[in-house]
Amino acid sequence: MAKNKFGLSSVIAVAGVSVLAMTACTGPAGGGETESGGSTGAPVVVGTTDKTTFLDPAGSYDNGSFMVMNQIYPFVLNSAAGSADPKPDIAESAEFTSPTVYTVKLKAGLKWANGTELDSKDVKFSFDRQLKINDPKGPASLLGNLASVEAPDATTVVFTLKAGNDQTFLQVLASPAAPIVDDSVFSADAVTTDEDIIAGKSYAGQFTIDSFKKNELISFKKNPDYKGLLGAPKSESVTIKYYADSNNLKLDVQKGNIDVAWRSLTATDIDSLKSDKNVKVDVGPGGEIRYIVFNIDTMPFGTKTATPDAAKSLAVRQAMANTVDREKLAQQVYKGTYLPLYSPVPAGFTGAIEPLKSEYGDGKGGPDVDKAAKVLADAGVSTPVTLDLQYNPDHYGSSSGDEYAAIKAQLEATKLFKVNLQSTEWVAYSAQRVKDAYPMYQLGWFPDYSDADNYLTPFFSEKNFLNNHYDNPEVQKMITEQVTTTDAAARTKLIEEIQTAEAKDLSTLQLLQGAQVAVSNVSVKGTADTLDASFKFRLGVLSK
Repeated sequence: MAKNKFGLSSVIAVAGVSVLAMTACTGPAGGGETESGGSTGAPVVVGTTDKTTFLDPAGSYDNGSFMVMNQIYPFVLNSAAGSADPKPDIAESAEFTSPTVYTVKLKAGLKWANGTELDSKDVKFSFDRQLKINDPKGPASLLGNLASVEAPDATTVVFTLKAGNDQTFLQVLASPAAPIVDDSVFSADAVTTDEDIIAGKSYAGQFTIDSFKKNELISFKKNPDYKGLLGAPKSESVTIKYYADSNNLKLDVQKGNIDVAWRSLTATDIDSLKSDKNVKVDVGPGGEIRYIVFNIDTMPFGTKTATPDAAKSLAVRQAMANTVDREKLAQQVYKGTYLPLYSPVPAGFTGAIEPLKSEYGDGKGGPDVDKAAKVLADAGVSTPVTLDLQYNPDHYGSSSGDEYAAIKAQLEATKLFKVNLQSTEWVAYSAQRVKDAYPMYQLGWFPDYSDADNYLTPFFSEKNFLNNHYDNPEVQKMITEQVTTTDAAARTKLIEEIQTAEAKDLSTLQLLQGAQVAVSNVSVKGTADTLDASFKFRLGVLSK
């Protein structure tokens, strides 16, 4: 990958797909084109089941929250529609002035929607507070290589890194760890409430929030003062409507009650929409993964259980890895819209290999019950092992219930496990999982940027966002080394070695790699521009 002024060119993930389906012209009234062919900027209504947890970037690290943040907050660097390459957003210029120093010059005359000046102090404040708050539900783990941020004058920001030649830092500056916030509104040492953010009008992205009813309705208005990379939004206003059930989301977009449906539709929904004569389907790159997290402290034989035993705990994880049938999950639950995943890094990213395929099961991707039984017997584990397995029924789509019912059935069919399966809705789930409430549990991942590191550093570094007490200094050393290795072949080798080491430890069990799904009315333009390797859904490209 060749370096440029702003950083490394991105690796585009092509395995797994994002699907965009367009319904007939029966959407909300208004819109269309002028005689000159331009958009009238009519309002666009977007539906989603993807809930927000917090509007504060320090307090949330999930797709639903980041989708809202992308509309209202500026970034030092961002990526234009159709590209994953980070470029200056509110920066005038940005470049490495030494291997460990990244110097940014901000555009002049920037301001927040509340009228206060947006300057280098806000940028420094935004990164300092991420690191200070270090919320377990937040994205501070992405800033592990950041040593300090200085603001020598009103338009200059100097980032100093712990290790030089960071191959991912430019991507990090466009990630969930990097929205710029107003230092006159946000707390320096605690997560700021949604109410205070709304009252403070602390917006400087393409849109401002006109009205806000959490996880029910958000109305956005075009921000006339936005001076960033994305330009002026193509619609004067956009509304996000939240749904508790994907069936209602599907019905409303088919009926034209909303213009766009963005996450999450079931595989059955997608099949139905593809066969609907009023629906058009577009395909773009994907990168979503689904996996089980093991809490090393509280899972069977975990370090803080009544019977701690590291060898037995590992044997339980290995036996589960030998048992699960990913191909059946992909085909029977998701009808081929997901693919089996045998590594933390999904296919299509530089350095991706499949150690879970060769290490576990039949060596070809299928299950091997005899192998699972032997692992448990050799470790002295009595069977059946009781597993408390938690999943989320709303954040990753309603098919999660079918997915985890299938996993329970696969595990119990071996007679080696007894599975207690429970579910919790997302807002509570995201808070409880980091408090050791779940011995093992479902998560999915929507990448922050298109580099293999984004599937390694957040998961397996010392202060990882999983908060599952996994700690392997050798893996952590390799993660740090690959981030700063400039030789492409040497970096790829390190990425492969990290995956191999993690496959032996099994702090997580990868299952599936798949799709993001959106459905939109054909009167809406710009929808295809949301399906690129930046993995950001931009309301500003939508118009009618």
